[in-house]
Amino acid sequence: MAELVGNVLVGQSGGPTAVINASVAGVVAEALNHSCIEEVYGSLNGVLGILNEDFIDLAAESQQTIRGLRVTPGAALGTCRHKLKKAQDFERVIAVFKAHNIRYFFYIGGNDSQDTADKIAQTARQQEYELRVIGIPKTIDNDLALTDHCPGYGSVAKFICTTIRELACDHEAMGQHDLVSIVEVMGRNAGWIAASASLAKRRDHPHDPPHLIYLPEVAFSAEKFVADVQRILKREKYCLIVVGEGLIDADGNYVSAAEATDAFGNAQLGGAADYLRTLAEQNLPGTKVRTVKLGITQRAAAHAGSKTDADEAFLAGQAAVKAAVNGETDKMITLMRGDGDNYTCETGLAPLADVANAVKKLPPEWVNEDGVSMNHQFLRYAQPLIQGETVVLHDSGLPIYAKLDKARVDKQLPAYEV
Repeated sequence: MAELVGNVLVGQSGGPTAVINASVAGVVAEALNHSCIEEVYGSLNGVLGILNEDFIDLAAESQQTIRGLRVTPGAALGTCRHKLKKAQDFERVIAVFKAHNIRYFFYIGGNDSQDTADKIAQTARQQEYELRVIGIPKTIDNDLALTDHCPGYGSVAKFICTTIRELACDHEAMGQHDLVSIVEVMGRNAGWIAASASLAKRRDHPHDPPHLIYLPEVAFSAEKFVADVQRILKREKYCLIVVGEGLIDADGNYVSAAEATDAFGNAQLGGAADYLRTLAEQNLPGTKVRTVKLGITQRAAAHAGSKTDADEAFLAGQAAVKAAVNGETDKMITLMRGDGDNYTCETGLAPLADVANAVKKLPPEWVNEDGVSMNHQFLRYAQPLIQGETVVLHDSGLPIYAKLDKARVDKQLPAYEV
């Protein structure tokens, strides 16, 4: 295969994570190793940056800054939830790529982002423009198909478990068989994040919190909920509950969701904890009920990040560049778990078209018969993903995070109305 000479463009999309910038660092570090790659650009705010021809020169950043991205939360390039809808949008993308000789495009994101990358690749092929497109997985929800797990998940799981253990110390001091604490976590329609809270239990301490976990995959029953809480409070000084934001009832309806949707038609979730709080207050008189809404702190908590997660996010960025230089396109990098007793992880490839808009749900066989706890199969799956601690430099007692200089790349085309 003839060597493809040209420039790299990398973008970030969707909700940030504690390790999404590590994938950018992986792309930059690997791209600089290949003579066929001339320039390494970053698109500011995902596809919006492409439409607006808003690029920065990542090769101009210091190596110290690129290294710092490996432990910096947020999306250093900026992100978006913009949907390319019109044919003109896709034509504009290819026009911008041609103007800047972009031959390698790497898009870091979740389900909708992989769909966008796939459509950009299709458009380039229709226009006979040689472009190699590789998606890099990212989502704290851990719901991307065809990959064992997703960069971002291990760190949010580690933060959730750390928070649960800290809350347990507080509640043990305050509870007198009358305290109910409800922690609402992200995850949309998949219960991976809520399930990860089960890792907070100490080995051989089955009564440790969380005492109850309510998953989107298990239809919610108000009557069972009240009975569950009563059962725990008879045994424990407090009842600590974790609930996924996408909790549904027996009819398949969210117990709480706003009417508004994002650009991709996804419901804006939130309020499941408040719903459970109302149920508890109405049915358990004399009980003190508290809610904890971690919100976006879950995806920004690099101070409690998983080293395994950060290393694998960096690895995914490197693997994307290697795959593209070797001629691969229209694929997403996957993480593949080894078969041995000791955890190992390698990268693979999956067709973008097979990943786009698919959702990987939590296997029902990993949930115990009580519907509110996880079994050993899940623990074996998730435990390796939270291992190791990221090293974040500090100054005056506070963490130091990398910030890009963002040297702008000159625009070549007339402005485009988004």
